[in-house]
Formats: sequence, C-alpha cells, structure tokens
Amino acid sequence: MADTKLKLTDLSALNDAAECLRTLAHPHRLRMVQMLLQGDFTVGELAEACELPSAMASEHLRLMQRCGFLTSEKDGRSVYYKVSEPHLQNILECIEAKFGTKSVKL
Repeated sequence: MADTKLKLTDLSALNDAAECLRTLAHPHRLRMVQMLLQGDFTVGELAEACELPSAMASEHLRLMQRCGFLTSEKDGRSVYYKVSEPHLQNILECIEAKFGTKSVKL
C-alpha cells in the first residue's frame, strides 16, 4: 500500500460537496432538478408537480440556488428556473438508473 498513489479531493472541498449533497437530498428537490434538467419551469409549475404550496417550492428553489445548482430568469411576470450546474445530470442519471423513472404528462 505504501507505493500506491491515491487521487483524493481536499477535505475542505469534500465538506462543501457534502453540504450541497445534503441540500439536494430531499425528494421534492430531486424532483425539481429532474424536471429542470428537461426544461425551464416556473415556481408554480414545480410546486404543482411536487404537490407543494408555491411558498414551500420557492424555499426549496432558494436553497438550491444558494448552492449554485440553479439560476432564475424573469420573463414578464414569470420567473423561470434552470439548472446551472451541469454535473447534476450525472447525479440524477445515477438515481434514475437505481430507482427508475416514468413518463408523466404535465
């Protein structure tokens, strides 16, 4: 083992990663990310798909924005959210491969 070279990430970076993963580790937030990887949606649309009040959906979105996962863009009176962290695609692909997906009409 003494001659083995390991590739390791700095512990402070792993601490940041763990914090963001804790933020992501919620079923409603995962559903929102899953949707946002397929298009841009408003708070109302995300709230409806998650069966949540809009205020609660907004809080989930705010937490994910704070981690740098999402951005928002205003279009008239509507605010559309979109994924800003491309690596979320890989995380969701792992989750979908393990737990499956189904098509849902909105």
